[in-house]
This record gives sequence, structure tokens and C-alpha cells, in this order.
Amino acid sequence: MKRRDTLKSLLVGGVAGATLGTSGCKVDEDKVEIELPKGLGYGRTPTEEEHDKSINSEQFYNEHELTTIATLCDIILPPTPTAGSATDAEVPAFIEFISKDLPSHQIPIRGGLMWIDGESNKRFNKRFISCSDTEQTAIVDDIAYPDPDGKKPEMGPGIEFFKRMRNLTLTGYYTTKIGIDDLGYVGNRPNAWDGVPQDVLDKHGMSYPEEWMAKFVDQSKRDVQAEWDELGNLLT
Repeated sequence: MKRRDTLKSLLVGGVAGATLGTSGCKVDEDKVEIELPKGLGYGRTPTEEEHDKSINSEQFYNEHELTTIATLCDIILPPTPTAGSATDAEVPAFIEFISKDLPSHQIPIRGGLMWIDGESNKRFNKRFISCSDTEQTAIVDDIAYPDPDGKKPEMGPGIEFFKRMRNLTLTGYYTTKIGIDDLGYVGNRPNAWDGVPQDVLDKHGMSYPEEWMAKFVDQSKRDVQAEWDELGNLLT
């Protein structure tokens, strides 16, 4: 099963604790641009709107932190031939927003970003976003999986950080149009009802009048709006 298919299964089925493979995705430190939301295009109460405006009026993570977040997001959910990446879905902006809306994320994420840069410097003498895809993958492979036997305690902080990043990336991605389209979710749709089944009608000795059958059970006319005369008689 491909990694993105696994993530979809986790999201739809509510299965927790699964592990992820990784695929390196390098973001150019000097060219990355994170577009933070400026307008509100969704239904909110006046109080909620003011709250969101206050949150969006300032930036919590600095540019280096946002670039590192973007790199990790695209390692977790890279693009495919049929779906965009996490950054295509503006997941870094979501993580910026949620960290201000729920400040409990701030210290763990900022600390985790410091940890992954420290680990990168220790291994490769450069920050994480300056590493090659292979070097990034080497680090992520050590923190993308649980350590139930406690065999790599030095990776503990990184494992907890990556778990948080993975959860936020999935939440951010699969609550956008790109993510919903990737799941193939179509929402609630009206079904086609062609009346009470004949065997049920026969069981109760009932039947539809012939003149009503043509008006109400013909599915080719399901989109035709009914009309009545002034006496309440059905015309069409």
C-alpha cells in the first residue's frame, strides 16, 4: 500500500498509531514563500471573525521556522500525479494559524524545530532545510516511527515532534478542497427513489394509480418542478 493511501485509510477509518514511510522533499530556503491568510471567506460569527482577524494580524513562526515546517509537511504528504502536496494545500499556513489559536502547540513545535536543526547540524553540519533529500530522509526515518522498546531514547523528542507534525499536517490537508478531492469524498447527495417496491405494495394490497405513476415514479422527470391548478390539482 502506498503511503498516501495509508494516510487516507488512517483518516477515514480512524486507525491510530500507524507508521509512515518518508520521501525526501527539499525546499529552497531562499525561495520558499508561505502565504498567510489575510481574508475571511467563510461563515463566522462577529466574535469569531474578530478572533480570527486578531490571530491573522501577527506572525508567530519566523521565516526559517515556516520553511522548515513546509519541508516537513511535504515529506509527510508529497505531491502525486493526482493530488497536490501539503504545501499546495497551504498546510504551513494552517499550522501557523492553529499554533496561535491553540498556544499549547507553540513550545512543542518551536522546540521540535530546534531539535531537528540540532540533529541535522550534528550529522551533516548544516540546518535541516539545507540538507539533501537523502540526508533529510535519514533523519526523518529515525523519528517517523514509534520506539515501543525504547531502543533509541535519544530520538524521543524528535519522535514526539514528528508525531505532532504528522497529525497537524493530516488535519490541515484533509480539511481543504485538495485533500477532500484526494479522498474522493462527495458529501451527501440525493438518491433516486422510484416508489414503494412492488412486492411491498402487493403484500398490503396496494397499488399506484396509473395516472400518478407517470407523474411521480418516472425518474427521467425527477428534475421537473411540479405545478398545480387553482383547485390544487396536480398538473405536471
